[in-house]
Amino acid sequence: MSETPTTAPAGSSEGHSPHPSREVVLERYGASIKYYWKASRFNKRAYKWTRYWVIILGALVTLMAALSSSTWIPETGPWKLTFQIGTPVVAAILTILGGLSQAFQWGATWRDSVITAERLQKELDRIRVTPDDKMDGAKDLAMMNDLVLEESRGFFDRMLGRSQMNGDGSATGQAGASDDLGKPAGT
Repeated sequence: MSETPTTAPAGSSEGHSPHPSREVVLERYGASIKYYWKASRFNKRAYKWTRYWVIILGALVTLMAALSSSTWIPETGPWKLTFQIGTPVVAAILTILGGLSQAFQWGATWRDSVITAERLQKELDRIRVTPDDKMDGAKDLAMMNDLVLEESRGFFDRMLGRSQMNGDGSATGQAGASDDLGKPAGT
């Protein structure tokens, strides 16, 4: 009875089953990369649409204010009332969009999501070409977790302001300088 050759998974030695931790590492990296690309698409869309609408509504409110104060709009009638109500409503919507854009930092979050996805992909590519006997699953997962943690800290720094981290990774709530991993600078 002859054995049917099986196709070896990417990164494993031909004819050998993959290192047990390789599958776990590849799965975790794949899921993280997928998450960051999905998040980047959402943030890119939110960033672009809010920018478009801020420009459009900014021009519109300026035009409406100019027209409402001109002699082209009669002092009485539906047009005057429309401009009197519409101008502050459009200005309020513009303010809301600007506030949301500032609060959620979609542009910076889009950038950081793409960078994190690319860094994770770089590590995944390295892992895929690493021979099984050189594979260190714990080290590779720690690298991935550090990249994700670094991005998460960056996200919360943007949303809530920079804060120092305790040794256990929890925030102290005090503003202060910190390095990329949240440790006080110089440690």
